[in-house]
Amino acid sequence: MLQVFIKHTSASLTINENADATVRADFESHINIMVPENAPYYRHDYEGSDDMPAHIKSSLMGASVQIPISNGKLNLGIWQGIYLCEHRNNASGRNLVISYFGV
Repeated sequence: MLQVFIKHTSASLTINENADATVRADFESHINIMVPENAPYYRHDYEGSDDMPAHIKSSLMGASVQIPISNGKLNLGIWQGIYLCEHRNNASGRNLVISYFGV
């Protein structure tokens, strides 16, 4: 198994279709409608209008993914890819922890 973990609270990891770039664009458009910036009830906005929405989006999608390894290769579905979802407008870099385990 391969585990990928992101060490941030305003970005996330998920697995989704990776064959057609419009999926990624639609994914981002939809999540931005679900969790908009500048909601009047947000109190946590110390780093800007994208601050609290980024934390919510990160929690919805998660901080890690696990992928089986078979015959030395990631055993993803034919259309699948790992998304690193950036939820901040001006992020300065992200750190990942990659671990593998098993036989």
